[in-house]
Amino acid sequence: MLFVAALMGALGVVLGAFGAHGLESAVKDWGLDDAEQARRLATWDVAVRYQMYHALALLAVGVLAQHRPSKGLAVAGFAFTLGTLIFSGCLYVLVVSGIKVLGAVVPLGGVAMIIGWVVLAVSVWRMTPE
Repeated sequence: MLFVAALMGALGVVLGAFGAHGLESAVKDWGLDDAEQARRLATWDVAVRYQMYHALALLAVGVLAQHRPSKGLAVAGFAFTLGTLIFSGCLYVLVVSGIKVLGAVVPLGGVAMIIGWVVLAVSVWRMTPE
């Protein structure tokens, strides 16, 4: 989990830097109107932001799992990873390809992320001494 968190974080920085420095000029060359260019850049930003949030969440889950391993933490880590791949991954592809149908898949990633947070909350609750 910690390895995946570190890779996800590193890739988030790379994709964020690309979004800030390379994507804007690339989007201008695609022949899109100004509003669509702005939408695509904003979508890229959302994808990077959620990827970074969940890289940090996965890092926390990994650290917790080292001290108090549980099935719940494993499920939360898997849900965060899968959710990020679906949510951010589909948004990245949507931005560069314009394939709008991917917008219908993105919420599945969001649901996986929510599941990860709920399972993490339950797992932490169970760790709390009575």
